[in-house]
Amino acid sequence: MIKSSYRKYRSFYHKLRFYYSVNWTKTLYFNFKKFPFETAKKLPVFFYGKVRFTSITGEIQIDGNIKKGMIGFGQPYELNKAYKGIGEIFILGKLTFKGKFQFGKDCFVFVGENASCELGNMASMASNGKLICTEKIVLGDYARFGSESQIIDTNFHDLIDTQTGEKLQKSAPIFIGNYNFGSNRVSILKGTQIPDFCTIASNSLCTKDYTTLGENILIGGIPAKLIRNNISRDWQGEKQQLDDFLTI
Repeated sequence: MIKSSYRKYRSFYHKLRFYYSVNWTKTLYFNFKKFPFETAKKLPVFFYGKVRFTSITGEIQIDGNIKKGMIGFGQPYELNKAYKGIGEIFILGKLTFKGKFQFGKDCFVFVGENASCELGNMASMASNGKLICTEKIVLGDYARFGSESQIIDTNFHDLIDTQTGEKLQKSAPIFIGNYNFGSNRVSILKGTQIPDFCTIASNSLCTKDYTTLGENILIGGIPAKLIRNNISRDWQGEKQQLDDFLTI
């Protein structure tokens, strides 16, 4: 009886702590501002801690079965508990969620005007991540990136060939395959294409098309290159755990 009472108390305590961590003002405002009422009342997007809406004038679309808290911005799913409160959203173009998604603490998300960003089911970006889309970025299902990673499809500034005067391409689409695991401080820059079942080592810089290397590969370095074949995160062993742990 004592054990049963303790379990109930512990469950209630954890739920209380969880709901206390939700920024209900931003959560309610965002959902009812961006979605039809039937979708908004389910509260599919949760915001945790401090976050700034620099702009949310763009289109936000959720494909699939709508569930409460399926998308978390600032979601506390990592080991670190502290945050700086500098999370920011700047959506001018179209942001599409293909299912559940987690942004960690203090992330910056920018989707420019006329740009399209598509985020796969159970994909994620951990704390202090940057997602900057000026043309097109696609993350596959279970494309998960560690803390301080950045995915940026533009150089920001125009560059020219000083001999020919040719203006170089400033932006190019990024395509990240399904079941990708990027460790911490990974940089994905314009024009990068990564195949399914690819692991990216810490502090790597990806700048080109890696799909010709095939699946189940480990790449890494500056710039990233093939390190090992026939290797993958144990997705089948972790999928259920991820689903259980990250589902609200």
